Amino acid sequence: MDVTVETTGTLERRMCVEMPIATIDHQVDLRLKSVGRTAKIKGFRPGKVPAKIVKQRYGRQIREEVLGEVLQRSYTQAVTEQGLNPAGQPKIETEDENGETFSFTATFEVMPVVELKDLEKIKIEKLDVTIDDSDIDDMMLNLRKQKASWESVDRKSAEGDRVTIDFIGKLKGEPFPGGEGKEYPVVLGAGQMLPDFEKALTGVSIGDETTFKVKFPKEYHAEEFAGKKADFTVNVHRVEEEVLPEVDDEFAKGFNVTDGGIERFKADIRENMDRESEQKVKNDIREQVMKELLETNPLEIPHTLKHQEMHALQREAMQRMGVEDAEQAPPIDNFSEAAEKRVALGLLLRQLIIDKELKVDEALVRARVEEMVGGYENADDMVTMYMSNPQVMQQIEPMVVEQLAIDWIIEHGDSKTKKVSFKECMNAPSS
Repeated sequence: MDVTVETTGTLERRMCVEMPIATIDHQVDLRLKSVGRTAKIKGFRPGKVPAKIVKQRYGRQIREEVLGEVLQRSYTQAVTEQGLNPAGQPKIETEDENGETFSFTATFEVMPVVELKDLEKIKIEKLDVTIDDSDIDDMMLNLRKQKASWESVDRKSAEGDRVTIDFIGKLKGEPFPGGEGKEYPVVLGAGQMLPDFEKALTGVSIGDETTFKVKFPKEYHAEEFAGKKADFTVNVHRVEEEVLPEVDDEFAKGFNVTDGGIERFKADIRENMDRESEQKVKNDIREQVMKELLETNPLEIPHTLKHQEMHALQREAMQRMGVEDAEQAPPIDNFSEAAEKRVALGLLLRQLIIDKELKVDEALVRARVEEMVGGYENADDMVTMYMSNPQVMQQIEPMVVEQLAIDWIIEHGDSKTKKVSFKECMNAPSS
């Protein structure tokens, strides 16, 4: 078997394989003899069918089967002998048999050679989050607002009040779609409506009817309204003020805290905020590491792997959207950039894991599972359930391996710590 390999691109290879036709003929003859021993053809006893008749009846089919098997076997052998690592299935083109040789050409991409560099230069900023009493108070205020009630007041409306109105809007004297509402509640200062609209509702009383102009921003999402002015007429039905519940044991019971009262509830709030900020910090560090790893180790990836990942991302998007009809799927090209990054990062992290001989043990997997279910009341039961489910473990173990690689980069890279408040942490944009 003669093999030649031509580099036709950074990762593309064109491999030509040639072998004596006698190799094919010999295997066809063996197969025909085997078939002849069991073939049932009218007019002949089993095993007594002349070889010429067997060849006429089965020759073409058997030759095609043998050619397919020889092609697959010789391709695998040639790839191994040449030390190639295909990234996907090859495109095979066969040559006409010339009486002496059988040859085919296989075109395919190979996996890139990954040589990691400059890992120690990767810069990471880790946030050290402080949660103080004012953060707890702010969170408590948000929770109180969730349980707030509304009481009618006989005064002019002010910021924070809820004003219930009927309204109708017109552009150039004509009503427009979405410009009318009945018994519509507006909380002043909540940003539900355009600034001009909320401003006009400040200082109104029950029973008032008022007319005012509202200017739509130039960047308004509906282009037909962008930059235009509309006239609105509003009738005020109710003005209500927000009444927050008292911070006491009864309030805590509303959030299923039955033991320990309000102090236990505040402790739970702090624990939840700790978990929330820790997860935000971890996600932010992961994004930093991935971004820096790609920038310091640019990698050309096989188109085959990229296309596979694009389809995988499209399927994930369809599942999230509840879409089953392929014709309604998001365009495949929408996932091109994300797929390219995901494949490149996968190759880089895999190489890091190999180079540094990073390994996962049960303790690390259990720690990850405990972290995932930490916010649930029956966390211990969920840990046991997850750990005993092989399918769940197949999903979690790669996440743990990835975290090992990230932790290695953090430890050996150029990292620094920055102290921030809880608000700064949670409001910080993702890297």
